[in-house]
Amino acid sequence: MNHSKRVVFFTALVMIMVMMPMALFAQGSKKPVTLKVGVTPIPHGDLLNLVKDDLLAKGIKLEIVELTDYVTPNILLADKQLDANFFQHTPYLVNFAAERKLALEPAGDVFVAPLGLYSRKYKKLEDLPQGAVIAIPNDPTNEARALILFESRGLIKLDPKAGLKATIRDIQENPKKFDFKEIEAPQLPRTLDDAAASVINGSFASQAGFVPARDNLMIEGAGSPYANIVAVRKGDAKDWRVLALVAALQTEKVRVFLDTKYNGSFVPAF
Repeated sequence: MNHSKRVVFFTALVMIMVMMPMALFAQGSKKPVTLKVGVTPIPHGDLLNLVKDDLLAKGIKLEIVELTDYVTPNILLADKQLDANFFQHTPYLVNFAAERKLALEPAGDVFVAPLGLYSRKYKKLEDLPQGAVIAIPNDPTNEARALILFESRGLIKLDPKAGLKATIRDIQENPKKFDFKEIEAPQLPRTLDDAAASVINGSFASQAGFVPARDNLMIEGAGSPYANIVAVRKGDAKDWRVLALVAALQTEKVRVFLDTKYNGSFVPAF
């Protein structure tokens, strides 16, 4: 190799050696992509915090937005202010999206938060007096769900034609003359100071200090079809970030966390 060729060779080699660390640094410093998810705090927010580092390892920075009602998360999702939300079951999503003409869809089941009846005044279901005021959710799917729970225990009889859209107007028999009051779901725990009992989902019951599996007067069984889901805009269920989120939430790690942290009050649906 003559002198000029050696100079060119060594110059190129030095440049490669200089450039390699810079390239590696640039690759290593690549920012993770963001996934912005709206949640209610318990257990949805807890579960997202549980898998946050797992997603970061896959290049996804999870941005958790805590919300406390059943309307805002879907509105923000439809308006593209969120990439996904995690707080509701499929029947609620389908009904809400149809009523508001929103293009939303489920991306994966995670757990069932059984709807239960709770009271600060009575310890047993049979203790509820004649004419007791019972607070129930006022959204269509969960109102029907609450009434079906009462019917399953023989406490009321509903019009068979009402099905999953039953309201208090579909009650045909009410032997104990319960006075059902329709209340927004997040407000139901606050009614317990006045109402004899309230039908509350597992998330809000937990936030109110109840252990659903232990403190209920009655509760849905584990076979409930109302699994809480990750929801997205239509067409986004196959987004790699969403697939990674659902996969992270459908793991043994999450199953063990639900079983141990919440004493069986939330039932894995995967």
